[in-house]
Amino acid sequence: MPKLGIKGEKGIVFRKAWEVIKADFNAVFERDPAARSKLEVLLCYPGFHAILSHRLCHWLWNKGLRLPARFLSHITRFFTGIEIHPGATIGKGFFIDHGMGVVIGETAEIGDNVTLYHQVTLGGVSLKREKRHPTLRERVVVGAGAKILGPLVIGENSKVGANSVVVKDVPPNSTVVGVPGRTVKKRAIKVHGVDLDHHLLPDPVLSVIKAISEEVSELRKELEEIKKNGGKKRLDGIEHRLSRLEKLKRLEEMDSFIDEG
Repeated sequence: MPKLGIKGEKGIVFRKAWEVIKADFNAVFERDPAARSKLEVLLCYPGFHAILSHRLCHWLWNKGLRLPARFLSHITRFFTGIEIHPGATIGKGFFIDHGMGVVIGETAEIGDNVTLYHQVTLGGVSLKREKRHPTLRERVVVGAGAKILGPLVIGENSKVGANSVVVKDVPPNSTVVGVPGRTVKKRAIKVHGVDLDHHLLPDPVLSVIKAISEEVSELRKELEEIKKNGGKKRLDGIEHRLSRLEKLKRLEEMDSFIDEG
């Protein structure tokens, strides 16, 4: 294989960088129906401005120019309202919608075609200089106001509901909601492309309430049968089920019920 000269190597690096920037630019049109023209995106999309600046900041950071990288990211934060640490690793096709209040920490790792909405935090939970921020795999969608804390992993094709607080790993093809975040839905079929229906979220609390309501209805039916028969032959069964109902009211049992569902 012939050796590449300095110009050839620079050309390859430039082409790779250009492909990444094009993917970021095209992601705006793929995921925001409000985008009407290329000029509009170039002038009016802070999310695109932030990721474009971050590409340069990250290059400076990896070259050992830490202070210029931090200073440029600080200026970008002032103009866009989006704070991305230059050390964060971000894949191509990255899209931040609206963007105000987004914070991405130093050791965060983000895969290709990830989407974040405003006020999302990818935060750290350690004072040590180690991996302390989240890893988001490919095609993850994080709803507005969600907080993902610590060196956990969000599996590919997963969705994090708005205002959720995620503090543990999330399997691929899953939906997470709540504080703390709970995995309430898993999809066996792999999603192709980016699933932006992050408003279609199950309600785990409502599911538990429905289960308890159904249990109460069954107990009422059995009590009516006992009254009609004039005996207590099924009283033991009802006492057992009443005991189970009391357990469901406890928060620990509710969490287990949700996780099993």
